[in-house]
Amino acid sequence: MADIQIIEEPEVSPGSRLAVVASRYNRAVVDRLLDGCLETLADKGIPASAVTVIRTPGAFELPVVAKRLAAGGEVDAVIALGAVIRGETPHFDYVAGECARGLAAVAVEHALPVIYGVLTVDSEEQARARAGGGHGNKGTEAALTALEMIAIMHKLGP
Repeated sequence: MADIQIIEEPEVSPGSRLAVVASRYNRAVVDRLLDGCLETLADKGIPASAVTVIRTPGAFELPVVAKRLAAGGEVDAVIALGAVIRGETPHFDYVAGECARGLAAVAVEHALPVIYGVLTVDSEEQARARAGGGHGNKGTEAALTALEMIAIMHKLGP
C-alpha cells in the first residue's frame, strides 16, 4: 500500500480561471447560489478578475454556454448554477434531465470539470433550503468542487 499514489483534496491551483454559468429563471434562488459560489471562490483566493459570470435564460440553456466556454480553452472549470422546480407538467423532467445530460457530455468531451450546481427539487421551499437555508448553499459546494477538480486535473497533467 505504501507505493500507491492517492490524489485527493489538493490545494487550490494558483492562476485558476473559472466561468460560472447561472440561470435567470428562478432568479431569487439562483442568485443565492451565485452569491455563495462567488463568496467561496473569493475566500479561497480566486481573484474576481479570474471569474466570468454568464447568465442564461434558464437551465436548459446552460449546456450550450458551457460547451462554448469549454471549446474556447480559456477556463479551467465551468460551474453551472440553476434551479428546476417540479410543477404540474412533465416540463421538469425534460429540463432537468437534458440539462444534466448536456453538462455531463461537455465535461467528458472536453475533459474539463463542469460542475453541476443545478437544484432539482419538488418545491420552492426545498430550493430555498439548499440555497443558503437549512441544507447549506449548493453554490458554495459547487465552488469547492470546482477548485478541487481543477487541482486534480492539474496534478494529472495533460
